Amino acid sequence: MQLSDFDFDLPARRIALRPASPRDQARLLIVDRRGGLEDSEVIRLPRFLSPGDAVVFNRTRVIRARLTGSRTRSGGVARVTANLHRRITPSRWSAFVRPGKRLEVGDRIVFGEPGGRTCLLGVLDATVAEKLEAGEVVLAFDLSGPDLDLAVAEHGAAPLPPYIASRRPPDERDLSDYQTIYARDEGSVAAPTAGLHFTEPLLAALEERGVSAHFVTLHVGAGTFLPVKTANIDAHRMHPEFGEIGAVVARALNAARARGGRIVCVGTTCLRLIETAAGEDGRISPFAGDTALFIRPGYRFRVVDGLMTNFHLPKSTLYMLVAAFSGLPTIRAAYSHAIAQDYRFYSYGDACLLWRP
Repeated sequence: MQLSDFDFDLPARRIALRPASPRDQARLLIVDRRGGLEDSEVIRLPRFLSPGDAVVFNRTRVIRARLTGSRTRSGGVARVTANLHRRITPSRWSAFVRPGKRLEVGDRIVFGEPGGRTCLLGVLDATVAEKLEAGEVVLAFDLSGPDLDLAVAEHGAAPLPPYIASRRPPDERDLSDYQTIYARDEGSVAAPTAGLHFTEPLLAALEERGVSAHFVTLHVGAGTFLPVKTANIDAHRMHPEFGEIGAVVARALNAARARGGRIVCVGTTCLRLIETAAGEDGRISPFAGDTALFIRPGYRFRVVDGLMTNFHLPKSTLYMLVAAFSGLPTIRAAYSHAIAQDYRFYSYGDACLLWRP
C-alpha cells in the first residue's frame, strides 16, 4: 500500500495540549466488530468489557529524556537539543539531535548549565561518538549507569511529542501528566499514551467487573514520532524497542484465552509486544528482547481481540496499525466521526476502543 492511503486532514484545534482532568473523563469512541460507532467516556470502559476478559497494560516509566546544552568549536557556541532514543550501553545513548547536521564526531556537548558545578555528579557532558541517519547520533556520556540516570533526571525535561512541544514548552505539570499511574520500569522516552487515561477508581471498577489486569513492559523509543518517508509503506523499517513479558503474565493470558476471555491491549505498544511474543497457534510465550514488528494492513493478528488507543497522526505507523486492526475503511469512518464530533487527538487527547472484526 502507498503512504498516501493513510492521509487525512486534521484541524490544528483538535490537537490536545493538555490531558482531560480527571484523566478518566476523556471521551471514548467505541468501534465495534462491524464498524458501528458509539460515543462514550473512558470512565464507562468496564461496561464494554465482560467478566473473564484480560486487559494488558504497559508499565514502562518515561524518563526525562529531553536535554538541552551547548557545543563549543573554534570559539563558536551552538545550542543543541537532544531527545534520548535508545540506551546502547551503560554510558551511551542514541539520540535525535538538533541541529544534527552541524555536529561532527568528536564534538563535546555540555548539557545543563555549565556554571556552578560542585561535583562530578552535577556534570552531564557527552561526546558525539557516531552519526547515524535522520539526525540521530550516538552520545558517549562521561557518566555511566546509575550516575548517568541521576544526572539525566536532574537536567532533563519531559519528552513531549513534537506536535505539543512546538506549541508550548514542557513544564512541571507534564512530569506527572505524561506518566501513567502504574508506571514502574524506567526506560521510555515517550509515554504509552492510552494508559494516561487510567485512574485508581477506573482500575478498581475493572476489577469489580471481573476483568483481570496484567502488566508488561515495552520501552517506547523516540522513533515512534518519526515520519514514514517511503512512498510504499512496505519499505519502511521500524526502530527496535525493548520489551518484556514475564512467565506469570504469559500463563495468565493464555489461561484467560482458554476460558473464552478476550485479550484487550491498552495501547499499541502492548499490542505489538503481545503479537511479537505469540506463536502461530496464538499461544503467548515469555519474552525479553527487541521488537521491530511493523503492523500494517495485511498483518494476521494472532492473539489480541480489542485495542484501546488514542487517535494517531496521519501517515504514521500507528495509524497503519489501527487500520490493520479494524480495517482501513472502518478507521477512516471512525476518524471522520471523531473530527466531526470534536474529539481531541494525539498523546493528550481522547481514546477509542477497537474490536477486531
